[in-house]
Amino acid sequence: MTVTQEGARTYEVRTYGCQMNVHDSERLSGLLEDAGYVPASDGETADVVVFNTCAVRENADNRLYGNLGHLRPAKTRNPRMQIAVGGCLAQKDQGEIVRKAPWVDVVFGTHNIGSLPVLLERARIAGEAQVELKESLEVFPSTLPTKRESAYAAWVAISVGCNNTCTFCIVPSLRGKEKDRRPGDILAEVQTLVGQGVLEVTLLGQNVNTYGVEFGDRLAFGKLLRSCGTIDGLERVRFTSPHPAAFTDDVIAAMAETPNVMHQLHMPLQSGSSQVLRAMRRSYRAERYLGIIERVRAAMPDAAISTDIIVGFPGETEEDFQATLDVVRESRFANAFTFQYSIRPGTPAATMPDQIPKEVVQERYERLVALQEEISWEENKKQVGRTLEVLVAEGEGRKDDATRRLSGRAPDNRLVHFTAGSETPRPGDMVTVEVTYAAPHHLVADGPVKGLRRTRAGDAWESRQSAPTPSSGVLLGMPTIGRPAAAPAPASGACSAH
Repeated sequence: MTVTQEGARTYEVRTYGCQMNVHDSERLSGLLEDAGYVPASDGETADVVVFNTCAVRENADNRLYGNLGHLRPAKTRNPRMQIAVGGCLAQKDQGEIVRKAPWVDVVFGTHNIGSLPVLLERARIAGEAQVELKESLEVFPSTLPTKRESAYAAWVAISVGCNNTCTFCIVPSLRGKEKDRRPGDILAEVQTLVGQGVLEVTLLGQNVNTYGVEFGDRLAFGKLLRSCGTIDGLERVRFTSPHPAAFTDDVIAAMAETPNVMHQLHMPLQSGSSQVLRAMRRSYRAERYLGIIERVRAAMPDAAISTDIIVGFPGETEEDFQATLDVVRESRFANAFTFQYSIRPGTPAATMPDQIPKEVVQERYERLVALQEEISWEENKKQVGRTLEVLVAEGEGRKDDATRRLSGRAPDNRLVHFTAGSETPRPGDMVTVEVTYAAPHHLVADGPVKGLRRTRAGDAWESRQSAPTPSSGVLLGMPTIGRPAAAPAPASGACSAH
């Protein structure tokens, strides 16, 4: 662990985008702390500010350049200050960032995040910007030092990259073809995390259920889920995001038969229209998608299913949109992450004819959100009266010291607000509560806590609070791929590119 030293340079990492970016930012923080940097205090402008960017969201570049502009006066005042830009937008735009914002010191891509400390030092000595991007991975990211933000929950990357060719998505061209880690390396990482107090992991990949393509085992992902079930102390396993075209029944069986794999599935739909799915180059149709949901619910009646949907894809007609609404009604999603289509330069969809007017996209989007809100509320109301074991969370939902209101996640990942009893649980502890009220996006347990289970994860959180370092994360050095690191509290939802 890095020891804070007088006069050490401070850093801040600002993250945009999906869970993969969040996990990458943990690695960037780990690398910087391993190199002797320390986290900046709240309200302080750091000596090194790193932007980990996204190229999928609308106006990603405008947001970046706006933030870079705001930092320019601070950089003028502080000669020691450095600004670095990495992530998908950096991989895409390369030297364009330095041309538009010449006060940026370092630009690096998705394939060489491990180079950041060296590039910062080069820029400091040379007095000029360092732009370095690689076409393929330097090393598998999980071999890098990682600073986890959570003591009790972690991301575990099982693969990087994507072999699909969705016409709206630029991710494959930025993160490359799928690269899979070996099962033994993944399980060794999970075992290490559990030894540190982690009790929940989320297996992470652009398309987790194609895991194994590199070593020729199409059943590898289901086997990996089952193997996670053999790790003592690992209480919850989640994964995101699978692709419907590659979803196989052995994964459903593994979910249903492995006690610590949660009955929660986030599976992107994107559209319910065959015509739109074909234009998106999504190699499934609504019938297959609904068939998967039917089989999941037959095996796990309590499963909570969520999704991603894009509204207003080029050429989408009102009939196509109605087909999406029909699938949403039939699927009964617990929640849905809905996106208005926006042109992403460099993707095939950007030059397609029949781009939908903004006002039409907005109107359809509002109808979809209203429908899903109604369904989410109805599905949540079915939880009233149920007794749930909730993993107490830090920094999620709401906390009211006056009413002792805390928040956490149910096994199916629903957000639950509850009132603490005489003994206040710590983040990472488990409480047993009865649901008394349901809202569209959360559940409430207003009655007394039925049980409190203090866990090793809670101990790990408590130990971290008393640590002498100002860092709230855990820094791990990873000299071999068998000893990687992890991540913050798992979240549902995914980048709309999946």
